[in-house]
Amino acid sequence: MTLEMQTSTESGESAAASIEKDLRRSIIELDLLPGTRLSEQDIATKLGVSRQPVREALIRLANSRLIEIRPHRGTVVARISAKEMIEALFVRQSVEIAVVAKAAQNFDAWQRKRIASLLVKQAEAAEKLDHAAFREHDEAFHIAIATGAGVGIAWIAIADMKTHMDRVCNMTLQSEADMARRVREHTAIMDAIDNNDAEAAKAAMATHLGSILDELPELETRHANLFI
Repeated sequence: MTLEMQTSTESGESAAASIEKDLRRSIIELDLLPGTRLSEQDIATKLGVSRQPVREALIRLANSRLIEIRPHRGTVVARISAKEMIEALFVRQSVEIAVVAKAAQNFDAWQRKRIASLLVKQAEAAEKLDHAAFREHDEAFHIAIATGAGVGIAWIAIADMKTHMDRVCNMTLQSEADMARRVREHTAIMDAIDNNDAEAAKAAMATHLGSILDELPELETRHANLFI
């Protein structure tokens, strides 16, 4: 586990928020696998902070159901619930399909230029098998669509919930081909938006988000120890 907490003066965040962000990223990127024990004292010592902000961060992560705080038994990274992931997917599809339909009606020109740049960067990350950069550009792509459609708050509404999908999504990005397929799906979404074709945009987004369901059974079998 790599934690590099910034001070509040450097990042504008409280210590608890910074610790939460770093732990959340490590959990989502599977650096901290389900079942991994988390010690409040060890984290505090590693970061040179008191236990209080660590405790606050762990409580927030527990509220997101990414960790389990078990009295007298310790704190562990939660195993992945396929049921919760499917429920999160349902909500995310409902929101993002509506977002691209709106985007196809009217889309901000500056955000469109930004997305063009993001797609290039994402393709480059795929070629280099740079998983961290790929995921960063992937999330920025979805945020830019919501912002460009004038409904940036839509992403905020699903940001916490989608973490239940993110860990599974990261399992599916094992090769350049996996990543390249995601870039093609993103391109198809933007082609539909550029053509003001709301139905095609909705279908492209549904395909993009729904593909994870096709891979879920195999992932549950291959990584049975990570799932509930």
